[in-house]
Amino acid sequence: MAERLPRHTMVTVAPQAWQALMTSHPNLAVEPLISGWADAAQPLVVRRPAANDPPGAVPLGLPLPPAFGKRRIAICLPPSAIVEAALPPLLQDVARVVPDDWRPTVTALITLDPGVRVFGSLAWEHLTGLAYLTTASDLDLLWDLPAPDQVDHLLAGIAAIARCAPMRIDGEIRAHGGDVNWAELTANGEVLVKDTTGVSLIARNAFLALVRP
Repeated sequence: MAERLPRHTMVTVAPQAWQALMTSHPNLAVEPLISGWADAAQPLVVRRPAANDPPGAVPLGLPLPPAFGKRRIAICLPPSAIVEAALPPLLQDVARVVPDDWRPTVTALITLDPGVRVFGSLAWEHLTGLAYLTTASDLDLLWDLPAPDQVDHLLAGIAAIARCAPMRIDGEIRAHGGDVNWAELTANGEVLVKDTTGVSLIARNAFLALVRP
């Protein structure tokens, strides 16, 4: 498994690798939800690396549901521990867990871009079957950077939908060189790009040239 998996990639890990991790982190192993996570084939997410992460390891995150304290657990595992990796789910595939008052907004977002993907609370509830959504949850989305002549249309469409949405629409637009918060791209100037190595500032126009191959 490649080490440089993109941020937001959802992975499952080998149960034996997870149990080895639990042995080295007894403070996590005492919590049944965490200790049995891999045995239940539940996913983890690739996160941005931290300064103290061991070299060569895959940085992973496990956000716990609100009922379990909503903790964000950061771990690292060797690439060999990962048995499956997938993009975050399409928004159109999570319809069964979308709150009723979100449905008009979700329908509008799918109409604007059928390829939009979802991460955050909605994705975790869909993937795990656990209760992640609350009345304060954001809708976290991931768009692929479109062709240059379609960028303004996409951004204007997101902004218009966000103005009427019952929840906060957060998320990022992904290019070949990393991800930028969609709202930052509505203005000129520098934007903060997040990738597999960290964060950097580049000019908006330079980011918009990084259309994924």
